[in-house]
Amino acid sequence: MSEPVVVPGGRDVRGSLAEPDGTDPTACVVACPPHPQLGGSRSDRRLTAVADALTDRGIACLRFDYGEWGEGRGELRDTRAALDWAGERYDDAALFGYSFGGCLALAAAADATGDDGASLAAVSALAPAPRIGDGADAVDAVAAVERIDCPGQVVYGSRDDTVETDPIVERARERGFAVTELAADHHFVGQAERAAGLVADFLEGRV
Repeated sequence: MSEPVVVPGGRDVRGSLAEPDGTDPTACVVACPPHPQLGGSRSDRRLTAVADALTDRGIACLRFDYGEWGEGRGELRDTRAALDWAGERYDDAALFGYSFGGCLALAAAADATGDDGASLAAVSALAPAPRIGDGADAVDAVAAVERIDCPGQVVYGSRDDTVETDPIVERARERGFAVTELAADHHFVGQAERAAGLVADFLEGRV
């Protein structure tokens, strides 16, 4: 069962918090949806599959919708705000994102493990987009991987013809991330539960 959440931070960011029944979880994973202009939302089936897999393992999951379209930078602010919300309420917080959301999760993780003293338990990205936007304001997930200090995971499909995952996969392997290839397309048709299990198993061991 999920409860509604309003994430503070100056933008209209609303989420759904799922917690395991009968327990008091100490960890929460913030789940970032795919591109909002292409129908991405907290109801995305990849996100709900991950949330179900996490709650089965005793971990809370906050799925959220981005605020008004902000060219990637606004959505990154939303991700940071959601992570702050979770970090204030749980002993451990981690990030997960799919596609567009995977790019944001990696970028937010780089910020959260930087020189400001903040900490993050782990980050997982499913078929992450390498970049959102252009120019100086672009959100660059490949560059972000270089700055991530917490454990990281990338899961991608070998038949993905929607986003170019190779640059992130290559950099993630160089950084020692857990990298898994599935025989799947970008949408993980028929593989959503398997992908969710891989993500939940990785995060369970680190939160």
